[in-house]
Amino acid sequence: MEAENATKVSEFLLLGVSEKPSLQPFLFGIFLFMYLVTVFGNLLIILATISDSRLHTPMYFFLSNLSFVDICFTSTTIPKMLVNIQTHNKGITYKGCIIQIYFFILFGVLDNFLLTAMAYDRFVAICHPLHYTVIMNHKFCGLLVLVSWITSALNSLLQSLMVLRLSFCTELKIPHFFCEINQVVLLACSDTFANDMVMFFAAGLLFCGPLAGILYSYSKIVSSIRAISSAQGKYKAFSTCASHLSVVCLFYCTCLGVYFSSSATHNSHSSATASVMYSVVTPMLNPFIYSLRNKDLMGALRKLFRGKP
Repeated sequence: MEAENATKVSEFLLLGVSEKPSLQPFLFGIFLFMYLVTVFGNLLIILATISDSRLHTPMYFFLSNLSFVDICFTSTTIPKMLVNIQTHNKGITYKGCIIQIYFFILFGVLDNFLLTAMAYDRFVAICHPLHYTVIMNHKFCGLLVLVSWITSALNSLLQSLMVLRLSFCTELKIPHFFCEINQVVLLACSDTFANDMVMFFAAGLLFCGPLAGILYSYSKIVSSIRAISSAQGKYKAFSTCASHLSVVCLFYCTCLGVYFSSSATHNSHSSATASVMYSVVTPMLNPFIYSLRNKDLMGALRKLFRGKP
């Protein structure tokens, strides 16, 4: 019976951030603007790190990967949302919804892992500077990124397959602007205990785990910076990780804010609005945060636009 019900699901309805018709042109304009800024900003970071040999370091290697993932992360949800607003059609096919769930989880978890790898890079650079080039060699950095991709892909595949086993009834409206896995599971008629357990353990392992690694790295970094005698030395050491720390705070605070706000209010539309922060705003701001007061990156961007002197 469950398999029969599941095959009858042809599409879901994405209700979006707001259902008010008067707000749709404004939402289309603001989301299109944020998407274009995100793509061009992160693309510039990638081109700058590739074109300038001075930026061929582990930190910028991870940063260029993060920029690529951010482009993919927003491209998973925003184009479909813009098409739906423009065509006045809120539908997304069952297959399209599963694909969106897969890639959204994939790139969301990859963000976690890359931010953790960058925190470890800063930890080694500040706490073990004499061994930095030995530890953070090209092979090890490439291995970190490869393991991150494989782990994220396997997790998102598992989560997607768990959704495929569910059966759905007549209520197929998702109060979100994309197929958010929690909202999709809530629509299921069949037992979702296994799905809830998989999501719970995945969140604990793949979200809290990297966060614990980042907190540990920065606790050691703070201890090392406090041990530096000169104020100039402390400022120089802190400035090397200030941008990354800002991005980490922005990403994790918005994610936790979405979780706690949705738990407190039980309002799906408010959860959708809050999700815009970590899924759209954070990837858009990352290039600006990393470029701010970064002379090497700004120099590479100027060289990219003007050409070599």
